[in-house]
Amino acid sequence: MSGEVEAVAVVVPAHDEEETVEACVRSIIAAAHRCGLPVSVCVVADRCTDRTEHRARNLAGEFERFAVVSQSRPRSLGAVRDLGSRCAMALLPPVRAERLWLLHTDADSTVPATWIDDHLRHAFGGADAVAGRADVADYSAITARAQHRYQEHVRCGEGRFTHSHVYGANLGVRADAFRAVGGFPDVSTGEDHGLWLSLVEHGAAVRQPNDVRVRTSGRTRGRAPGGLADLLRTLACDEAMLSSGAPPE
Repeated sequence: MSGEVEAVAVVVPAHDEEETVEACVRSIIAAAHRCGLPVSVCVVADRCTDRTEHRARNLAGEFERFAVVSQSRPRSLGAVRDLGSRCAMALLPPVRAERLWLLHTDADSTVPATWIDDHLRHAFGGADAVAGRADVADYSAITARAQHRYQEHVRCGEGRFTHSHVYGANLGVRADAFRAVGGFPDVSTGEDHGLWLSLVEHGAAVRQPNDVRVRTSGRTRGRAPGGLADLLRTLACDEAMLSSGAPPE
């Protein structure tokens, strides 16, 4: 199969992210302007009780193919990402599924101006899916020892050019491969890993390069259970108990 890509659709699920959603979307728009291909962006305001939706909609005049979808039904994060995928793809001119690259990030993350180009470099090289890196932007919420433990966790399975992690904050997949496995699994935790496993089992050409990166929040109270925030909080709690002499749970 040719690695050519003719259009890019970007999805940003957002649940009560009023403090970060604008920076996230603006960073995506900067990457889209640099890319040179048709790019769409869809923010899914998922049961927001703050000004996330309002702040996202304020950016509509800054980008042509931009939409905010408001949804109030209880849905899994996998279903929210699938909803955003359908919306983002609908904003684009007709293109064959194998030539459409579907990108996901999170509303508490920012992407570099080269982000879309970085993904497309691997897509044009024949990749069906790319799982990039997610670098924590600020470790101030945890201790230095907890930070060290997290960095050791990240280094596990890391080689010079590749890694073994999957982050919803930095995930790209060719639309035909995405559809072939039925999209994201209908789960609220680990939907990114579930999609990746399905792609591998389906025989998709997957890559996990170190040179495709985003920056994400180092908060310890996140929106999705079982995510990065939960991991950082667990490490911080373990370190606090060790410091007090109590064994970690």
